[in-house]
Amino acid sequence: MQLKQCSIASDSMSDNEEQVTFESADAGAAMTYPAQCSALRKNGHVVIKGRPCKIVDMSTSKTGKHGHAKVNLVALDIFTGKKYEDVSPSTHNMDVPNVRRSEYQLVNIDDGFLNLLKKDGDSKDDVKVPEGELGEKIQADFDDGKDLMISILEAMGEETCVSYKEAPQGA
Repeated sequence: MQLKQCSIASDSMSDNEEQVTFESADAGAAMTYPAQCSALRKNGHVVIKGRPCKIVDMSTSKTGKHGHAKVNLVALDIFTGKKYEDVSPSTHNMDVPNVRRSEYQLVNIDDGFLNLLKKDGDSKDDVKVPEGELGEKIQADFDDGKDLMISILEAMGEETCVSYKEAPQGA
């Protein structure tokens, strides 16, 4: 967290010179940002019912006698795969999650968690081994002694492993 400091000094020629200092904490990027419904696109992201989702289908209905054109969204939760649907006027704003994809080198698999190495040399060990076929493939390839690069998707304070690949030789 970064601490910003702002000072205001009065430029008047009086003897009562006033100086005020404001401090505010800056936690970095916001988890979401607003976007007008009409600006959303298929394969983009949107927040529906508080969950970060990827838009898989989108259609608009024409402007009716009373009201705006509507945007019909069908989206899948990027972490659980659950399907969500939403209908909103095209002029309304919806939240769009800041989604970040990062790659890490797999160092070890310990007690159901991936031990990952960041580019700066720090370790990251709070990502669970994914369930199902992906997790089984990662475990099998790791057990075979392969160097693996793990792709982690992060959004709205959550993260999960979404894919992996064999690390290039000499990396």
